[in-house]
Amino acid sequence: MNFNSNETQLMIAQSIKEFADKNIRPYIMEWDEAQTFPVDLFKKIGEMGFMGVLVPEEYGGSGLGYHEYITVVEEISKVDPSIGLSVAAHNSLCTNHILTFGTEEQKKKWLPKLATAEYIGAWGLTEHNTGSDAGGMNTTAVRDGDFWIVNGAKNFITHAISGDIAVVIVRTGEKGDSKGMTAFVFEKGTPGFTSGRKENKLGMRASETAELVFDNCRIPDANRLGEVGQGFVQAMKILDGGRISIGALSLGISKGAYEAALKYSKERHQFGQPISSFQAISFKLADMATEIEASELLLHKAAFLKEQHKPVTTLGAMAKMYASEACVKIANEAIQIHGGYGYTKDFPVEKFYRDAKLCTIGEGTTEIQKLVISRNLLKE
Repeated sequence: MNFNSNETQLMIAQSIKEFADKNIRPYIMEWDEAQTFPVDLFKKIGEMGFMGVLVPEEYGGSGLGYHEYITVVEEISKVDPSIGLSVAAHNSLCTNHILTFGTEEQKKKWLPKLATAEYIGAWGLTEHNTGSDAGGMNTTAVRDGDFWIVNGAKNFITHAISGDIAVVIVRTGEKGDSKGMTAFVFEKGTPGFTSGRKENKLGMRASETAELVFDNCRIPDANRLGEVGQGFVQAMKILDGGRISIGALSLGISKGAYEAALKYSKERHQFGQPISSFQAISFKLADMATEIEASELLLHKAAFLKEQHKPVTTLGAMAKMYASEACVKIANEAIQIHGGYGYTKDFPVEKFYRDAKLCTIGEGTTEIQKLVISRNLLKE
């Protein structure tokens, strides 16, 4: 592997830094405290090509790879993780599901609008009573000629209210049967397809999270992605890439928190010297920097395997698990280095700390990642 960032990655990082300083940084706390989902911002990010990073140019996307995609999510998340989360969910879940499993007709219909953020995308798997146990879902689709009648609800869905289109996995067979679920595309405005309660969250508050509700929603069979019964298998493959996304989000939080702590430790003086000169502080910084390096290496190795079309389930789970747990630790230590000021909203580490915890939960908890890893190890 080449450990140097390529020219495209460096250009992406610089363009996002300039964009974020102008369009994101001044509004971080305003959006956070009001729980504002800034739709217009994502339209601008779409104009830059970062809402269709992995989408081929023939469908209106940027046609880039996973290394570049990690750079996009990481760099945005260094400034505001909630914006990074929404960019990740749009790219790796909704858009990537259609790209990976859609027909040529479906790709031409939906990908150009998703790649430019004309459409904001959502993706629905989780339900109120089925988080990690996705196979026990209660949302059902019953065939009615060339249509399907869908009833139920999905929970904790990013962009459930503001999204224009959603890829949703529903039950078309027996509960608990991994071949009893199917994926469909739902467009906003479809009768019986609505959004429900918005979650009032600890962190990631500018990334919208709410319910999707289906009440005798009639969806054409033409909106089905892949074969009947393949929805769960598809979802697991999509989550392989999603774990790289959350790992990149975690890496951005880690770097943002670390850089803020490093800067503060050099500026804050106690006992006549900067606190960075004290071993108690410098050792924290050493641990943080090492964990960031390890997270980054794991993520880019997973990206390498993904681009080589090699099995990535185990390493993707390792990268997501390690990077997410590391970002929680690093955000915690960043607050400790700031002392009392770190507990106030006047410094960025307070928000990094709140945002970080989602990374150990979303797209498969740390415990689920360990289950995935250990099962695969024991198969070898």
